[in-house]
Amino acid sequence: MTEADRPDSAGAPGPPGAPGPATRAPATNVLAAAREIPLLIAVAVVVAVLVKTFVAQPFYIPSLSMYPQLHVNDRIIVSKLAYDLHSPHRGDIVVFKAPPSQQPPQIPDTSPLPIRWLHDLGIDMGVIPPSTEDFIKRVIGLPGDVVEARGGHVYVNDRLLDEPYLPPGDLTADFGPVTVPPGRLYVLGDNRNDSCDSRCFPEGAIPESSVIGRAIVRVWPLDHLSFL
Repeated sequence: MTEADRPDSAGAPGPPGAPGPATRAPATNVLAAAREIPLLIAVAVVVAVLVKTFVAQPFYIPSLSMYPQLHVNDRIIVSKLAYDLHSPHRGDIVVFKAPPSQQPPQIPDTSPLPIRWLHDLGIDMGVIPPSTEDFIKRVIGLPGDVVEARGGHVYVNDRLLDEPYLPPGDLTADFGPVTVPPGRLYVLGDNRNDSCDSRCFPEGAIPESSVIGRAIVRVWPLDHLSFL
């Protein structure tokens, strides 16, 4: 018998009914993949939490206070790094924690822990409307600025503020003059007749420390994808 005629022990048939190599390999691969799925999910969650905490976060737009720039159900991305690099600029759209006077009553959530976790995750991913604890407005006055509205228009340091983002024909009811304290920002909604902002907050201008980040891009709906 030649070497070519000698049976290969690695390929020798096993007992009747025993799976061959071609049968065992796919099953082994499926089991390995199944063991990896929980790890991949855990890594994805950790990455998402880190990105949300330190880099950027999606937000859901629940009202028309920033119309026509932003509509109800729009989703935006907010940069949490922007103001680590520079101070807020006039005209920036910012998301911030609502002042104490605007915080909703604290009602204990008795939902099961998994339901609460999924709900919070949905808010963090921008697919579920948030509570009213976060607001989105435009920066109008910086620390030291004198802000007022007269004759339907806003003036900063006695200069007319150019506001091309306002709805056509929209006028601002008279207020002020208001001097913005150090460390604070005077914010207004673009939809001046349908926005609770520094004009109605008893606190007036908001603390810079309450700013979560700057809105940088609208990502939904896709046909309205745009930088802000």
